[in-house]
Amino acid sequence: MKIDHIALWAQSLEKMRAFYLKYFDCSSGERYKNSAKGFSSFFIYFADGGRIELMHRNDITSGQTDDTFGWTHIAITIGTPSEVDALTAKMQHDGIEVASLPRRTGDGYYEGVVLDPEGNRLELVASPHFE
Repeated sequence: MKIDHIALWAQSLEKMRAFYLKYFDCSSGERYKNSAKGFSSFFIYFADGGRIELMHRNDITSGQTDDTFGWTHIAITIGTPSEVDALTAKMQHDGIEVASLPRRTGDGYYEGVVLDPEGNRLELVASPHFE
């Protein structure tokens, strides 16, 4: 078994889609739209088969702003520790908020943490093959 995809409610589908396409080795499917429900979405495809579904619905107007129980971040394997460093630096240079500069964590991961345009936490992690 494997996880097929995760889904995120988004305020701006186009802004979120552009972010993921710019910084990660992925592609996008066509926009799906259901006008009767005020719903639209894009699937973002990663090379390894993982997907993120970016979704928008007109009646959703706010999101979680504080830590609560439930999902807290998405971890995306970038490659080597130096590739994690480089992508984090590029994002920081481009004005993306960096929540944690790359470092070796207590549980052995090499990771940096950034926030996507809508504040979702993304762990940029080195592949265990490069540790």
